[in-house]
Amino acid sequence: MLIALVIGNIIGSGVFVLPAALAPYGAASLLGWGISLGGALMLALVYAWLAQIVPNYGGAYAYARRAFGDGVGFVAAWSYWVCVWCANAAIAVAFAGSLGSVWPAATATPLRSALCSLAALWVCTFISLSGVREVGYTAIVTTLLKLVPLIVFGLLGLGWVHASAFHPFNASGLPLVHVTSSVAALTLWAFLGMETATVPTGVVRDPQRTVPRATVIGMTIAGVATMLACTVVVGMLPADVLHASAAPMAEAARRVWGDWAGIAIGVVATISCFGALNGWVLLQAQTTLAPALDGLFPKPFARLDKRGTPWFGLLLSSVLASTLIVSNYSRTLVALFTFTILLSIAATLLPYLITVLAWWRIDHASSRWRKGVALGALAFSVWALIGTGAETLMWGAVLVLAGLPIYMWQRRTIKQPG
Repeated sequence: MLIALVIGNIIGSGVFVLPAALAPYGAASLLGWGISLGGALMLALVYAWLAQIVPNYGGAYAYARRAFGDGVGFVAAWSYWVCVWCANAAIAVAFAGSLGSVWPAATATPLRSALCSLAALWVCTFISLSGVREVGYTAIVTTLLKLVPLIVFGLLGLGWVHASAFHPFNASGLPLVHVTSSVAALTLWAFLGMETATVPTGVVRDPQRTVPRATVIGMTIAGVATMLACTVVVGMLPADVLHASAAPMAEAARRVWGDWAGIAIGVVATISCFGALNGWVLLQAQTTLAPALDGLFPKPFARLDKRGTPWFGLLLSSVLASTLIVSNYSRTLVALFTFTILLSIAATLLPYLITVLAWWRIDHASSRWRKGVALGALAFSVWALIGTGAETLMWGAVLVLAGLPIYMWQRRTIKQPG
């Protein structure tokens, strides 16, 4: 179940829309893909090692608090929580877009698109209210329904890849360093979720063994499948068609195998987004539980129902994600998706960086090989943080500062006698 949760949270909407964004770079995009995949794998290994040392709830929060204390722990927890509910808004919007490619009437107007997004979000919320095991069963089913077709598409599509699609190597004409950096920033969204298994460790059997294995296996499978499918799409479609397509994978399947194949890919994309949303909705409740139990988040976040679900954090997170969707529903789907991705990436890069620094502090006497991997993960995190641009960094700072009043209030409450 944990492996399915990791794969399901990584493979969501990005794999189906990224090829269009990568079209201007040609074959040079493969370099960016390689760096992103390598950096994500190194980060996954660091998370796996920390899960063996710190078997606590909360993932990045638990590691940051163990290494640097309550203040940094709160920043990691707050940033990651904001990342999760912003990501849920983005994935819900992507679900509506995918559904619209199969059933156009569902998203014929911005209002209908928003209603579809909200419906998917709240269905997944009620699944999480039913219990963690129900989320796990849903993750297994949806992961199989999207992973198998994705791999089959990637392998079969290799036969229709045109070498001319990758010439010239650097189609953008920009410096290769700039191209690689831009592609890596774009593909970062496709790998968010590698840390999924480290968050709900309190409800995982034998977490010190299970979590690291699920993290590495899930990240490897999802990363290779995503990179294969996106690269094949780039090689199957002419650059002008690829760049203009809102659903490039479906367009490639339609051109090669007929209309039925395009519709089938649209169905897979819809299932993929729903499966990812299912897993990320689970995380939004589990993310706030650990800091609430430690007194760094308000007490209501630690309230559990009879099934052991932190219902307050779950419902509040879904309300915030819904507010983000509703307040921006007049935008086009693409514009809304881009806006929510910006918020999510801004909030998640900081916990990644803090997690790597926490490993250095907690396990500084480790082997040279592990230190080398951690150094690579650190370099990738810093590079990705800088590469996202000034606007993203500004949003990240705003989001972190927004949580400081809550931290100060909680610290004041803890210090009061009784």
